[in-house]
Amino acid sequence: MAKILVTTGRGGSGKTTFVALAAKYLSSSERPSLIIDLDGDQSLADMLGVDLKERNVKTILDILFDLQKGKAYEELKSMPMPQKIEYLFHSDCVYESEKFDLVTLGVKWTSGCYCLPNDLLRGIIPGMARSYERMLVDTPGGLEHLNRKVVSEIDDLFFVLDPSLKAIKNVQRTLTLAGEIGIRYKNCYLVSNHSFKQDSEDLIRHEDGTSYLGKVEYDPNVENYNLIGKSLLELPDDSPACRSIARILTKAGYKTGC
Repeated sequence: MAKILVTTGRGGSGKTTFVALAAKYLSSSERPSLIIDLDGDQSLADMLGVDLKERNVKTILDILFDLQKGKAYEELKSMPMPQKIEYLFHSDCVYESEKFDLVTLGVKWTSGCYCLPNDLLRGIIPGMARSYERMLVDTPGGLEHLNRKVVSEIDDLFFVLDPSLKAIKNVQRTLTLAGEIGIRYKNCYLVSNHSFKQDSEDLIRHEDGTSYLGKVEYDPNVENYNLIGKSLLELPDDSPACRSIARILTKAGYKTGC
C-alpha cells in the first residue's frame, strides 16, 4: 500500500511547488509515485512538465462533462454508468511516465457540486494505492475540500504556510475539522514558504500537535521555470529550493538520496 502524503494550506502559499519538488525526490523508475491534483487550478501538471492535451489525457471532470453532454463513447453505451465512469477513468485519465503517474481532478465546467468526481476518487484511490510506493496529493486552498474526504487515511499531512495569522489559524481549523469528519493522519508537519523571516518562523515552531520541519528557500529559477513552462523537475539539485525540500523531506523520514 502506498504511503500517502497530502499537502494543504492557504491559496498561494506554495503547496503545488512543494508537491512538484517533493516528486523530484520521491519518484523514480524504481519507486514510482501516484500524484493526484485535486486543485481546479490545474497548475501541477505544468510544474511537472506534463502536457495532458498532447498526451490525450483527460481530467476526471472532462470525462464526466462529456458523459453528461452525451459526447461519444458509443462503444460503452450498454455499460452501466458507474462501470462506464471507472473504465474511462483508467483508460483516459491517468498520465503515465517512467517515474510517476498523474491524475487530475480538473475544472468544473457545469453547475453543481463535486460529489460525483469525489465519489469516484474515493472508490478508486484505495485500489490504485496498492500499485505505488507513494501517493502525493495536492489540495486546493481553503477548508471546503476536506468535506469531500477524497483521502481520509493519511500518513503525512504537510501544511505549507505563508507568514500570516490566517495561515496559523488555517492549521488549527483544518485539524479541528479533520477530527470532526473522521480524517485520520499519522504525522502533521509545518513548512514555511520563502517569505518567512527568522522571527516569524519562531512563531510557528511550537504549534500544538504539529512538527515544524523548516523553510522552503527562495529560488528565482522557480519563478522563471513557471513563467516559461519548464518543468520544476529539471531544477538542479543545488538550487536553494531543491536543497531545502530535500532537507525537509529527510526530516520527515523520507530517503531523498541527498
